[in-house]
Amino acid sequence: MAEAVATKTAWKLHEITAHSSNVSSLVLGKTSGRLLATGGDDCRVNIWSVNKPNCIMSLTGHTSPIESLQVNTNEKLIVAGSQSGSIRVWDLEAAKILRSLLGHKANICSLDFHPYGSIVASGSLDTNIKLWDVRKKSCVFRYKGHTEAVRCLRFSPDGKWLASAADDHTVKLWDLVAGKLVFEFTEHTGPVNVVEFHPNEYLLASGSSDRTVRFWDLEKFQVVSCIEEEATPVRCVLFNPDGCCLYSGFQDSLRVYGWEPERCFDVVLVNWGKVADLSVRNNQLIGVSFAQSTVSSFVVDLSRVTKSDSVPHGLIRDDEPLVPPTPTGSSLRRIYDRPSTSCSKPQRVKHNSESERRSPSSEDDRDEKESKAEIQNPEDYNEIFQPKNAICRTPPRNSEPFPAPPEDEPIAAKEAVKPTRAPDVQMLLPKQELPNPVQRPPIASSAPLTRAEPLVIPAARNEPIGLKASDFLPAVKSQSQTELVDEEAISQIRKGHETMCVVLTSRRKNLDTVQAVWSSSDVKNSVDSAVAINDLSVVVDLLNIVNQKPSLWKLDLCAIVLPQVEKLLQSKYESYVQTGCTSLKLILQRFLPLITDILAAPPSVGVDITREERLHKCKLCYKQLKNINSIIKNKSGLSGRHGSTFRELHLLMAVLE
Repeated sequence: MAEAVATKTAWKLHEITAHSSNVSSLVLGKTSGRLLATGGDDCRVNIWSVNKPNCIMSLTGHTSPIESLQVNTNEKLIVAGSQSGSIRVWDLEAAKILRSLLGHKANICSLDFHPYGSIVASGSLDTNIKLWDVRKKSCVFRYKGHTEAVRCLRFSPDGKWLASAADDHTVKLWDLVAGKLVFEFTEHTGPVNVVEFHPNEYLLASGSSDRTVRFWDLEKFQVVSCIEEEATPVRCVLFNPDGCCLYSGFQDSLRVYGWEPERCFDVVLVNWGKVADLSVRNNQLIGVSFAQSTVSSFVVDLSRVTKSDSVPHGLIRDDEPLVPPTPTGSSLRRIYDRPSTSCSKPQRVKHNSESERRSPSSEDDRDEKESKAEIQNPEDYNEIFQPKNAICRTPPRNSEPFPAPPEDEPIAAKEAVKPTRAPDVQMLLPKQELPNPVQRPPIASSAPLTRAEPLVIPAARNEPIGLKASDFLPAVKSQSQTELVDEEAISQIRKGHETMCVVLTSRRKNLDTVQAVWSSSDVKNSVDSAVAINDLSVVVDLLNIVNQKPSLWKLDLCAIVLPQVEKLLQSKYESYVQTGCTSLKLILQRFLPLITDILAAPPSVGVDITREERLHKCKLCYKQLKNINSIIKNKSGLSGRHGSTFRELHLLMAVLE
């Protein structure tokens, strides 16, 4: 009998170059776990099968980068929202545009399909949530309540509720029938990135940039539990189909949680970088991530993952929901009542505006005619989408699990490379011919293939920008001389070590100086000392602390910080830009109304020294904000989360124009 081969728990399945420019969004089909849709800065939506290298279909029509994507339950329809606020719905089986929906005034940040009807929900940077009837091409309702961008929308399994998560740190629950807010959860202390309903119970999970996962009871409207052990923001969450646990995707890891009581069942190291979406099928979890134009897919074998305290691994088929289990807590929650027929439209509580009730115009019709679905691979298209079948599956329900590679596979080192290494692979392409280059979807583009170095250096990366391990090792003269002498290797590795030590020692001294001023004086003087050192890294370290305590901010501190913010926003380091955006957003929200009010007030009678000093500070801040406004305006056209942040800041600074 052949000896059993040990296989991996998690491995990299595939890597593709998905677009001719940067990928800005992606989504996995939750039913099949095989359908992958990607949106890019090239304004296209490309359709893929997770385990195949070729693009199946390319959807065109948008005129600005794709910001959000969603696939419906039976994977026949896909909806895409763009940077300009337009929404398009395509029929994948008919390979044609179905609807163009116009009404939002800013980026589409989130989308979701109703589980039983032809309703699409959209959330935007303009803070509005809209419900659209795809059949009638009209907005049937609009929800207002959030004060910042709506990052995630989810319909409940019974189709009666809609949960929304936003950058204003709140999760809101809306009643679709009554057309009103049911409850607002406010315990998060940072932007909420994702929400997910339990498949059976009245339970909601939310993940936030405050690095917590919270569970909410939807009967009592209170916190069930909160998991606060994470070191990075929560990017995506997904309940197991039988509801026994919650999977949460973090930087390079998958965590498995229970909620009554809160506990972590398992942690699986997966080199997927910043994972963007998860799906479960055939007792395997599929995760996808993207970096620049590259999309990578990963698989985790759930039969080798602990999912509860008592259930043995591998005995439950996760792709087939079981009879709802008894909750692990002390109380039994209600179970969703799923309708047997399509859910009716939400009742209209108040009349929509004229622009939302208007009939489709000739301009909209022309817009739809210009939208196309280009079938790039007819063979794969016919196999996957099976148009005109009586019982359609996308892909077929009997898809096989992905085979796991053995533990001692020689390419293990290659699989350990994270998606963020994709730019390095691209930089090698012009210099040497690879035997099996990554296949790109056949889409026309005039964009350059590669860049020698990214314009913005990512905050999280595997190696210093511009440095390669080979630079620190002696050149091998011939293939036979591959062994290195220890002393020679060490001397090469130590190149530049002394210089780096000097730089880090100097930075430590500067930080000690700032800390001493902070301890003996106030925040203003410590920021003054950091600015006087003329080292942006020290300023960033200090601002990262001050940004967490808005109560420390005063008007005179704004006058000192704003010139530094202007430098940070123009930095090539992503972490510097993020810190600058956070500080600027805090200043705009807390001090811009005060500054404009003081500048607009009539001059006082007599001599008021305090008022004159305050007026001088306001004039100084206003002038600096005007300078920064031009930078924000120029960068508001960027794509992805950076672009969304700059556009949000541009909206906050509209009063300056």
